[in-house]
Order: sequence, then structure tokens, then C-alpha cells
Amino acid sequence: MNLTTMRTRDPSSILSICLWLMRYARRRWTGLVCVLALTVLLAAIKAMNPWPMKFIVDQVLMSQPMFPWAGDALAWLPYAESPTQRLAWAVGAILGLFLSGWALGLGNSIAHISFGQRMVYDLAADLFDHLQRLSLRYHGRKSVGDSIRRVTTDSACVSTIIRDALLPVASSLISLAVMVIIMWKLDPALTLAAVAVMPMLILTLRLYARPMMDRSYEQQQVEGRIYDRIDETFGAIPVVQAFAREQYHDRQFRAHTDAALAAALRSTDVQLQFKILTGLATALGTAGIIWLGAAHVLEGRLSVGSILVFLAYLGSLYGPLEAIMYSSMTIQGAIGGARRVLEVFQTEQEVADHPGARSISVSSGHVSIQNVVFGYDPDRPVLRDVSLEARPGQMIAIVGASGAGKSTLVGLVPRFFDPWRGSVCLDGIDVRQIRLRDLRRQVALVLQEPFLFPTTIAGNIAYGRPRATPEQIEQAARAAGAHEFIAKLRDGYDTMVGQRGATLSLGQRQRIAIARALLRDAPVLILDEPTSSLDAATEQQVMQAMTRLMRGRTTLLIAHRLSTARHADRIIVLEHGRIVEAGTHEQLLSAGGAYARLHATHARGGKLPGTESAGNGEVG
Repeated sequence: MNLTTMRTRDPSSILSICLWLMRYARRRWTGLVCVLALTVLLAAIKAMNPWPMKFIVDQVLMSQPMFPWAGDALAWLPYAESPTQRLAWAVGAILGLFLSGWALGLGNSIAHISFGQRMVYDLAADLFDHLQRLSLRYHGRKSVGDSIRRVTTDSACVSTIIRDALLPVASSLISLAVMVIIMWKLDPALTLAAVAVMPMLILTLRLYARPMMDRSYEQQQVEGRIYDRIDETFGAIPVVQAFAREQYHDRQFRAHTDAALAAALRSTDVQLQFKILTGLATALGTAGIIWLGAAHVLEGRLSVGSILVFLAYLGSLYGPLEAIMYSSMTIQGAIGGARRVLEVFQTEQEVADHPGARSISVSSGHVSIQNVVFGYDPDRPVLRDVSLEARPGQMIAIVGASGAGKSTLVGLVPRFFDPWRGSVCLDGIDVRQIRLRDLRRQVALVLQEPFLFPTTIAGNIAYGRPRATPEQIEQAARAAGAHEFIAKLRDGYDTMVGQRGATLSLGQRQRIAIARALLRDAPVLILDEPTSSLDAATEQQVMQAMTRLMRGRTTLLIAHRLSTARHADRIIVLEHGRIVEAGTHEQLLSAGGAYARLHATHARGGKLPGTESAGNGEVG
């Protein structure tokens, strides 16, 4: 999405935000035209509503002379000679205007809802798409609950601002223009008195605009933390229940809801103050007009029917004025959500296709990393001058303690992030010069904690290759050692696995993840050894599947057990972001350095000290 024009303005400016959101109205221009047309017709109906009553009072009841144009119109009506017949026509006009207004109002409501929801879904889809493409670093800083709220709740700002605020303002301005013109024709002095309250309304708006916007933004930020708490708690529900910490999380949740309630009350307090002041201004204006209008009737300057029309227009005049004021309040409230949406859109993709990026179909899997420096914070590099090479079909094991940079190093290959200095190449081409979609098709990733989607087993295996046939899916499952347990399930490959694969054991999820990578058939495999948390029998099954998976592929293995690393063609030892040793298992043991010390620790404890998982899902 092109946000260049938005970035040249103050992102907190209400006008800038409204203009930016108008792109979604232009995208649905047919709905906008329909809504505006119905709005104009409704304004015309409202302008005609008081005139049948004036006709009844002045012409039917009091037999006063009519406007020339009214007399000409009456001459064309059949059966309009007697007062009773004229009364029937007037009542019929009232009924006709009511039914017309009702039908147009119904159509306008339907058009408003359709137009508004389509804009909301367009914005939510754009926001969802943009969030998917932001870096892992962004998602590491932001909670899932906050992102969910921005997509599902804050995206409604486009409908609130355009449909519920800007369009009512447009409708009100049209109605105001029509009514002021007619009122001026009836009595200029009363018209001037009627609009005298406008400066007070404008002053009130200026005083309360910023407080209403700030209180609304604060409320939405606090409510976003409730989503964070829900996501955090239910994402770790087994741990919560195992440690009997339900009451603790309940107290935390209630504390967040109390804070949200306090923020909502502060926002409501400002809105109520605004409503009271605007209501007081319009009430004073109405009282003054009634006093002055009655005096004009007593002086004979205005007929009773005309003052009724004037008072009807006055109610309709202050209605649009209040609607404009309340629409402004609505905008202030929705601006908070719009600012949160813009915060996401103004976060640029750290990793994106470079101009002139190349397309590749199938690579040989030759990976070269040269003199790479990278970190997540500008003053804290995680990798320092790291170089390694993996030739096609080679297995490179990466070992080291937690924080050494193992996950960061392998994450450079599929461009989860770009190095500050140095290069990462695939088949001699810098990965920054390869189209991101094509690059990631060359890489399969299997992590220690496999992520399964809440769909069927077949759907999970085919995630990286959606057009795979059932035969291809089964073949991959057999190669991963998963077919046997899948066949025993009641629905086989159509079995739903539940949220995050909760209905399957860890070993079963691992084998499905391996089947997914096998079906992807990518030349480069990044493997966060998925056997370190398994029992011996399951580990043996998964190891056999891993062996089949690695065959013929360039493999970068984050090793948690040296029993796996020892079979690698080359072992890389990372310490504090630097490669301190490299060689085969035998070479490194005989050197007596860092690897030998890790090996001794592993021999005593079974697992490398402080090793960490590269993540909690696979991208393959």
C-alpha cells in the first residue's frame, strides 16, 4: 500500500487521517454515490414536511391568502374547492411524505450499512495483509492480542468516521443549506437569531476536540491490553492449570478490565460535558426563537402557519447542527482507532523485494554466508563477522549455548531479516536480489515446537503445497513415519487436529511437520532438532523421518544433542555471535576447544547447556 502521501503529513492530524481513510470510500464509489443520492432525497423530503401543516392552518382553518405558486398548484388539483377537500389533500400529502421518508430512510440505512461494512472489510484485509508481511522483529515486540484488536476492532474506524460521521455531516450541511434559505424567505430576522448559536457550538467543539480524541485513544490502548491478557492466558492454559494459577490470572484480568472501565468513564465524562454544553446552546436558541416568533405573530408580521413552519425548520436546523457536533465527537472517538491502524501501516516492511529482484525456480541448495554482522538493536550485534558455506547436499550442524545466535544465523537464509553488513547467497546470488516468494520456496523449516493449524491433518501436511494430491500427501506422510498413526484415526487424513494440534502428541505433531517439509521438497532445509524433548521410542521414529528428510538436501541443523551433530559434514560452534570453531566431530574433539567442552557437558547432562528453540512454528 502506498503511504507516501500520508507520511508527508502529521499522522495525528484529524484531517490527514480522514483524507487517508477516504481512499476506502473511493474504492467503493458506487456505494458512496448511492448513499449521497438517498441523502439528498431525504433532505428534500424533510424540507417539504412542514408545508402541509402550514397549508392546513393558514388556508384550511384561517382562510389566509396563499403564496402565488401555491394557488397555481391548488388550481390543478381535482376536488379541492371546499375546505374539507383541501384538508383531505393536505392529510394525504402528510401521509405521502411520511411513507416516502420511511422508504427512503430504510433504503438509506441498508445502503449505509453495506457501504460501511465493505469499507471495514477492505481496511481489515489490507491491515491483515500488511501485518503478515512485517518482520519477525515487529511481531516479537507486539503481542498477538494487540494485533488482533487492531484488525478486528480498530479497523471499524473507517466506517465510524466516514459512514457515521462524515456522511451525516454532509447530509446535515445539505439540510442546513435548504432550511436556512427557506427560513430566510420566511423571516430574515428570525433566521439570524436562529444561527446566532453557531459560534457557541463551534467554540465548544474547539475546546473539546483534543480531549475527546486523547481519551478515546487512551481507552483503546487500555482495552488492547485485555486482548493481550486473554491471548497470553489461554495460549498457556496447560501451564496455568498445572500450577493452579487461575486465580492469579483472574485477578490480573479484572485489574485490566477495571483500568479499561476507568478509561471508558473518563472518555464518557468528556463526551457528556460536550453534549450538555451543545444541548444547552440549542435549547437557549430555541427559547429565544419562540419568544421572538410569537412577538412577530402578534404584530402581524408572520402568520401562524409560517411560524409553525419556522419552528419545524428550527428543530430540523438544530438537529443537523447537533448532528455535526456529535459527528465531530464520533470522529474524535474513532480517531484513536484510526491512529492505531496507521501505526501499523506506517511500519515499513524491513524485508521486501528489492527493485529488479530475480525470479528463480529451483536452486541447487548452495548456501554461502560471508562476513555477516547483524543485531536486533542498533548498538547490540548478535552476529559478528560470521561466515560459513554449505554445499548442495551437505549437513551443517550449528551448536552453542543460549544467546549465541544460532536461530538468528539460520533465519538469515530465508530473509526473516537482512544483515547489517556482509552477504547471504543462494547459488551465488545474494538473497536480497531474489524475489522473496521464490526464495522462501527454496527453504523448508522444521522447528522444535511444531505448529499445526486447526484444520485437517491433510491440510497441515499440504500447507506449503496446497495443490498436492491425496496420493502425494500420503507418500510424504509415509516417508515421515506418520502414515501408520494417521491411518488408525477414525477420520484418517481428514481428522481435525484442534488448536495448535492439541489433539495429537508432540511426536505425532513432529512427524506431521516433517511430512509437510518433505512434501514441500525444498532444496534447503533448516532444522531445529525436534527430538530433544521426546521419549526414546518416539525419538527413534522421528530420527528415522529426519534422516529421510535430510537426504539429498542442504541442511542447516541447530543441534541440541551432539549425538545428532556428530553425523554432520561440518560442525559450527557459535559463542557470543562469533564462530569460534568449525570442523568435523572428530576434528573438534581432538582440538580440545569449545566443542570438546560442550561434548563433556553433554556427556554428563544429556543436552547442550542453555540451548534454545529457534521458534514455535514452521515456515516451509
